[in-house]
Amino acid sequence: MKVIGIVGSPRKNGNTELLTKHTLQAISEEEVDTELIRLAGLEIKPCNACMACKEQEICSIKDDLFPLYLRMKEVEGIILASPVYYGSATALIKALMERVGYIARWNGEPFHGKVGGPLVVARRSGRNFTIAQLTCWFQILGFFIPGSTYWNVAIGREKGEVEQDEEGLETAWNFGKNMAFLIKKLSK
Repeated sequence: MKVIGIVGSPRKNGNTELLTKHTLQAISEEEVDTELIRLAGLEIKPCNACMACKEQEICSIKDDLFPLYLRMKEVEGIILASPVYYGSATALIKALMERVGYIARWNGEPFHGKVGGPLVVARRSGRNFTIAQLTCWFQILGFFIPGSTYWNVAIGREKGEVEQDEEGLETAWNFGKNMAFLIKKLSK
C-alpha cells in the first residue's frame, strides 16, 4: 500500500510541501508507504487536445507527465497539493490534472476506487475555490475522498508560516489518518 503526495507548487520546500509532508507523516505512521513528488523543476505542459490518448494509453506531449501518470496508477492513494495563485490552483497542478484526467478517461478509468484528496495552502483567500477545483478532479475520476475535521486548507505565505496554523496542521493530519484508514479497509 502506498500514497503519493504531489506538490503543485513551483517553490521547493515551501508551505504546500511542508503541509504535504506533515500529512504523509500521519499516513506513514499507519504503516502505509508514502512518497513526496514535487512538480517544481519538472516540465509539464498543458493538454493540447490532440486526443492521442483516446486511441491508446499514451500522451503525445514529450515531457515529464507520462512517467508520473504511470506512477500514479501503481499506488492506492494520491494527494494533490496546491498553493492558491490568484484564487486558483497553480498552472502546474492544473496541467497535470487535465492530462492525467484525459489519459485515464479513455484508458479504463485506472483511478476508479483509489483513495485521494486535496491539500490547499493560501495566504488569505481562494481556498474554497481551489479545494473545490481539486476535489472535483478526484470525484470525476472515481476516487474515494476521505473527510477530516475541516476542509483540507492551511494558511501561510512566507516559507514556514503554515507551521503556525495549528488548525490547518491538525486538519491535514486527520485527513492523512483517515486516508490511511480507508486504504486499509479497501485493501481487505
